[in-house]
Amino acid sequence: MTTRIDALFAELAKEGRSAFVTFLMAGDPDPATSLDILKALPKAGADIIEIGMPFTDPMADGPSIQAAGLRALKSGMTLRKTLEMVRGFREEDNTTPLVLMGYYNPIYIYGVDKFLADAKTAGVDGLIIVDLPPEEDDELCIPALKAGLNFIRLATPTTDDKRLPAVLANTSGFVYYVSITGITGAAAADSKVVGDAVARIKRHTKLPVCVGFGIRTPQAARAIAEKADGAVVGTALVDALRDSLDTQGQATAKTVAAVADVVASLAQGVRGAKQAAE
Repeated sequence: MTTRIDALFAELAKEGRSAFVTFLMAGDPDPATSLDILKALPKAGADIIEIGMPFTDPMADGPSIQAAGLRALKSGMTLRKTLEMVRGFREEDNTTPLVLMGYYNPIYIYGVDKFLADAKTAGVDGLIIVDLPPEEDDELCIPALKAGLNFIRLATPTTDDKRLPAVLANTSGFVYYVSITGITGAAAADSKVVGDAVARIKRHTKLPVCVGFGIRTPQAARAIAEKADGAVVGTALVDALRDSLDTQGQATAKTVAAVADVVASLAQGVRGAKQAAE
C-alpha cells in the first residue's frame, strides 16, 4: 500500500529534488490560527507537514517548542482536537502528507486502536513517536503499519551500525536523522558531518533520509538538502510564530503570514539544492 509519503518521495525523485519538511505544534497559539497556518504551508512550499501533539513533559524539545506546546495546551488543545485539525486541513488538501509527532502517553490514554482508526480516517499519513524504542514495536509501531500509517523512526549521531538495523527494522516512509545530539533548536547542523551520516544510514536502508534539528536559514536548508532526501525545519518556524504574537501571547493579523514567509524563504533554499549540486 502506497501512502501519501511514499507517493511524494517517488515524485520528488523524478524531479531530482529534496523534500522540505515543516514542523508546527497543533493548537499554537490557538486552534483556529493553527489550522490557518497549516493550510498556508503547502502554498508557501512545504512538501510534508509534521504536526506536534502537545504534551506536558516533552523531553526532547528545546525551549521554543516546549513553549509552543504550553501555548497550545493553554488554548485547550487535545489529541482529539489535533485530529479534528487534520480533518479540517484535509477538506481542502488531499495530497500533502501529514505526520503526527510527539510522545506515546497521549496516544496510550486515547487508546491505541481507537487512535489509529481515528488518525487514519482524519487523514494522517505517518507517526513519529520519540519515546518508543524498537523494543516496544508491538505497542504502536506494528499496529500502525497494519493500519496503513507510516511509522517514522529517529536516528541520531549516537545510533551506531550495531543499533541501526533494529532502528530501521519496522521503519517506513522515511528515516528522520537528528543532526545534532541534544534538544531541538540548540545548535547548527554541519552539512559535511550530515552527509557522512546520511551515507552511512543509506548503506542500511532504501528509505529516504530526512535531516532535522539545527536548520534555521535558507543557506543551511540548501546545504542539508544537497546531502539528504529532505530537510526538516521546526524551531525557526515556531520562533517566527512566537515573534508575531501580541504581549498576551495571542495571534495577530501578522501571525499566519509571519510563518508562511519563513517557510517560503526556506523552501527556496531546499529547492535550489539539487540543481546546484548537479
